[in-house]
Amino acid sequence: MTQAQKEILLQSIRTINDYPKPGIVFRDVTTLLNSKEAFCLAISILKERYAHHKLDFIVGVESRGFIFGSALAYALNIGFVPIRKKGKLPYTTISEKYSLEYGFSEIEVHIDAFKNTQNATPNVLLIDDLIATGGTALAAVNLIKQAGAKCVESCFIINLEDLGGAEKLRSITPVYALLDL
Repeated sequence: MTQAQKEILLQSIRTINDYPKPGIVFRDVTTLLNSKEAFCLAISILKERYAHHKLDFIVGVESRGFIFGSALAYALNIGFVPIRKKGKLPYTTISEKYSLEYGFSEIEVHIDAFKNTQNATPNVLLIDDLIATGGTALAAVNLIKQAGAKCVESCFIINLEDLGGAEKLRSITPVYALLDL
């Protein structure tokens, strides 16, 4: 990625202080999504990066991971699998509890999410808008493994470096971020 491309992406992200609670600096990617230049640029960069990874699925974490993940899955002509908050999927699921920088949560995936492939162990890419403390991403990678797939890399639009989540996640999977903030 060139410096000019990085600047386009950086300038498209809104910063909101004290959201969702005091002391949190929230990076709002809805403004990146709203910019046809920035959104198309982000997906193009990711498509180029992952075109030769022999992926079977893109896995997106609710909710902004759905947006980036489905667009990238379309660009790569592969399937998309959602990881959702507990209670949102209609079929048999497996779940994983985790802690956030401001609370606790639980996510789940369909038990048969990776069955629609020829590979015995499907290769998947996990994607989300950002990684902070890493709780959600670690839980998602655990779910991917439990469901019988291999997470070849975890991808984020933003890595909040000071919170250390990417470093924790690197102990179990490679990590790539478009922007380190």
